[in-house]
Amino acid sequence: MSDVVKSLSTRLTTAADKPVSTPTREEAEAAVRTLIRWAGDDPTREGLLDTPKRVAKAFREFYSGYGEDPSEILDKIFAEVEGYDDIVLVRDIPFHSHCEHHMVPFFGVAHVAYYPTKGVVGLSKLARLVDAYARRLQTQETMTSQIAKAMVNALDPRGVAVMIEAEHMCMSMRGIQKAGAMTLTTQFTGIFKEEPAEQVRFLTLVRNSRG
Repeated sequence: MSDVVKSLSTRLTTAADKPVSTPTREEAEAAVRTLIRWAGDDPTREGLLDTPKRVAKAFREFYSGYGEDPSEILDKIFAEVEGYDDIVLVRDIPFHSHCEHHMVPFFGVAHVAYYPTKGVVGLSKLARLVDAYARRLQTQETMTSQIAKAMVNALDPRGVAVMIEAEHMCMSMRGIQKAGAMTLTTQFTGIFKEEPAEQVRFLTLVRNSRG
């Protein structure tokens, strides 16, 4: 295993990778009713009677990434690509996630690139990989590194570049309340980390999409 992968593995081994006991749906709905009371409302009033069920159902969708195995998403590689070994970039992949600190949304776009060695992966798989990590309780920094690590492990590429641009509702809705502020994170491995010109190429290709 390369030093880059070892470093990423050490930083990204979190509680999210370990099995946890799942409460029943009834317990989840009871927790929502408690939060409604904490907010100052009455969970028994007509407009809120079905809210606990809806929230429990929504959580299944919001956090469906916990049921995804990134290694399975990237397990099929197409080797017959007529010797193609240049950059592969999928940019402007939309995503939404939830901050693990306040459980409020952050959303934006991800740009993912790699230099293939043994073959390429289906382009839709890269979008699925982004979703697999976005649909969890997250920080943007961790999510950026997780995507890069998964690609390094599965594809053994010459290099991976990941950039995420997102707006965080924990900054827009609460606290400092600065709507529109964007956070940008990057992770480079292999040739992208070793050769600054490759980072420039990646960033230029991403920015050219903005006209």
